[in-house]
Amino acid sequence: MRELIDADRLPGQPHCTPEGLAAARRGPVPPADLAIPARPQISVLAGARDCPQGVIAYLSWADVHTGVICWLYAREDPPALRVLIGHALGALAHCPQIEAFVAAPPGPLGPGGLPRAHRGATHDALLRSGFTGRLQGSYLYCALPAELPPAKLCADVVPCDFPPGQRLIVRRGAEPVAEAVISVGPDHTATVYWIETLPTHRHRGLGHELLGQALALLAEQGATEVALVVDERPPTNDDSQAAPRLFDSFGFTLVDELWTYRCRHPRAPRSAAFSPGVGQRP
Repeated sequence: MRELIDADRLPGQPHCTPEGLAAARRGPVPPADLAIPARPQISVLAGARDCPQGVIAYLSWADVHTGVICWLYAREDPPALRVLIGHALGALAHCPQIEAFVAAPPGPLGPGGLPRAHRGATHDALLRSGFTGRLQGSYLYCALPAELPPAKLCADVVPCDFPPGQRLIVRRGAEPVAEAVISVGPDHTATVYWIETLPTHRHRGLGHELLGQALALLAEQGATEVALVVDERPPTNDDSQAAPRLFDSFGFTLVDELWTYRCRHPRAPRSAAFSPGVGQRP
């Protein structure tokens, strides 16, 4: 199963580990207003000699009739993808709406959305199964040089519980005006989960100083690769180009666009939903 997941790994993503799969089986943290936890399922499509041909993870909440396809891997094989998606649609038939590849931070089980260019067969299989897709964001990657220039220390660094890592906070007096959240993962990979400056303090170089300190800190902790996701936002003013210019100045490059999907009133094909060879792991 881990080989299936790693076959579609993007630059900057760590390899899938047993711990990562164990966390996936526990499911995501449910929204605060949901009292009943999610029921995750991981289903494996077996081929000849019981070799895994594909794997899909999906879930629903007992008190909210929305299903979620969390991740799906089948080495971009269209027949296997169709069977797995049909199987999930059948299992989530009680949900009037099903989402797939919804927003999530980059991790060992995926970059947070479906990489449209790298996973074209999966994209097509979702559309042919009744899903509609939309652009969610962009996955950027940067290889850290062996030696980074000294960074200006502009932020306080404190531990962060979720996601596990560190939060860098820039203050003016007692007021936080900019912050970033970073984490180092396996395989010397790292993630910038968040970086933001208050509108009243933009265009003063704070973002550049903050990201410079964040990358220097990641390098000190052994990271050699960094990934981040930029959310898709409608261009409203000059600030819409500030983030791309900032990341470009540090050597980040676009790897792929990330898409998310939704299917209303799904109807799973009977032959796909009940295909033999798909085993479940609750």
